[in-house]
Amino acid sequence: MRILKTIAFLCALALPAAALAQQNYDPWRGTTPEAKSDTKAKTNTKTDAKTKSEKKTAQTKSGGANTLTLETTKGKIVIRLRTDLAPNHAKRLQQLASEGFYNNVPFHRVIAGFMAQTGDGQNGDGTGGSKYPDLKAEFSNVPFRRGIVGMARKGGDNNSANSQFFIMLDEQSSLNGQYTVVGEVTSGMNVVDKINKGEPPRTPDRILKAIPGQ
Repeated sequence: MRILKTIAFLCALALPAAALAQQNYDPWRGTTPEAKSDTKAKTNTKTDAKTKSEKKTAQTKSGGANTLTLETTKGKIVIRLRTDLAPNHAKRLQQLASEGFYNNVPFHRVIAGFMAQTGDGQNGDGTGGSKYPDLKAEFSNVPFRRGIVGMARKGGDNNSANSQFFIMLDEQSSLNGQYTVVGEVTSGMNVVDKINKGEPPRTPDRILKAIPGQ
């Protein structure tokens, strides 16, 4: 009799433990709630990564609209326009490029260790501009290092940039805060290095075609 009572007592103790185990187990998924939560977390992580990837892709695509591609006699140069620093100057370059203003325009002033200047679609010698009014300066703290693209201006008038621009071949801190930084070369600096030097060059290289947004 005592043996039967002992067995009954042990069975009574085992039932709550079995019930507790049943509560912590999801028979439909084959995982405990905690593991299920972990799976959900992993799914959310994948979703977040996908969202970030999509955003990055969208930014890359939209960033493409803020470029200026120069197809030159020496090769292709791609410039990322800094619409965040100089929106009006960047818009001017894009506008003139879309109108074909820069096509066949020479690099009229190229100084070794300094910069290569172009953009005079009116006279081709650095004395001209475009039919549009001059722009007010949009100075920034970005230094004039190699690859930076700045807007040329007339003499000491800060608000006289129009269509001409220059690409830095080397760093020149004396230009910092004195000229508007409108962009930076992202591809083709090796091409810029090959542009014929001179003021003006004996045989100037040219922009065969300027393409905005590519």
